[in-house]
Amino acid sequence: MILYIIDYLSLNNSILNVFNYITIRSGLALMTSLFVILLFGPYLIKLLSKFQVDGQPIRLDGPESHLVAKKGTPTMGGFIILLSILISILLWSNYSSLILWPCVFIMLSFGAIGFLDDYTKLSNKSSDGVSGKNKIILEIICSLIFVYWATTLNLENQEFLSLPFLKNVYINLGYFFIPFVIFVIIGSANAVNLTDGLDGLAIVPIMIVALTFALICYLVGNIVFSDYLLINYVPGAGELTILCGALIGSALGFLWYNAPPAMVFMGDTGSLSLGATLGAIAVMIKHEIVLAIVGGLFVVEALSVIIQVGYFKRTGKRFFLMAPLHHHFEKKGWPESQIVIRFWIITIVLAIIGLATLKLR
Repeated sequence: MILYIIDYLSLNNSILNVFNYITIRSGLALMTSLFVILLFGPYLIKLLSKFQVDGQPIRLDGPESHLVAKKGTPTMGGFIILLSILISILLWSNYSSLILWPCVFIMLSFGAIGFLDDYTKLSNKSSDGVSGKNKIILEIICSLIFVYWATTLNLENQEFLSLPFLKNVYINLGYFFIPFVIFVIIGSANAVNLTDGLDGLAIVPIMIVALTFALICYLVGNIVFSDYLLINYVPGAGELTILCGALIGSALGFLWYNAPPAMVFMGDTGSLSLGATLGAIAVMIKHEIVLAIVGGLFVVEALSVIIQVGYFKRTGKRFFLMAPLHHHFEKKGWPESQIVIRFWIITIVLAIIGLATLKLR
């Protein structure tokens, strides 16, 4: 919006030209989303608490401590996150950017699916929301729309999979491109959703991954830097840095209220939408495998559930004390804060490894 106002008023003042720089607009997007959450967060949390007398339904088969410590905490805090990101994007993004809007669509559509799931849980006063089957069907439909939208952009090497640590080595996915993209987006969304089980556990890793991809988007969208680093150049990818900046700011603001003890949970409204957004960004800039590296914590959390379910069906016994993995460590007696901070540290290390793939080729 700001770019259009400047252009419409023909304000060619050299000072105002700084708004054409992606780095400046990304920083302003970050500050805007942070400011929106800090300003309106208390009112929205109070509103959520008013309509959620008992708060988020706590799973009865979860850690016993959660039944007391987390009882009455409202959910759907993801609505605050999405609102701040959307306002920030509308203010600081370039509306003519074709690569940005499919990612925004994924963010809002998966947010709507998450909202439906949260609303169902609250209505039924149960930790069981929309059935897994119905949720996956909705996620596949939204992902298919994203794939169709993305293919209309005719981006170069769109159906190729880039391999980290290797220069000029790509795998042509061909017809497997569509199911692969669906897998990345849905997998990322649900992996983040499974990680969101302790106060502050998911939102900081989301922030770290978004920060990492903000840098990658900027480099991929710059023909000089991408050529120097021997990474795939994607025209217009720099605008996704604005989205990452807004996401980082919203995550920082939400952490203010989600830090232990949490005043609000993001719920599926937040976790599904943010996870899917990270997946969509990775697809757009052809760094899907790097997402799996940087977001390795999410991958491990998802794998722990798959292993637990598969092992139990086969042997009738549990592989972990409880899944997802963070609950396993709770059962072993680790304090919640210790688990959260150690998982943050792991994500920082993984982010460093992910960034190393840009240079080590």
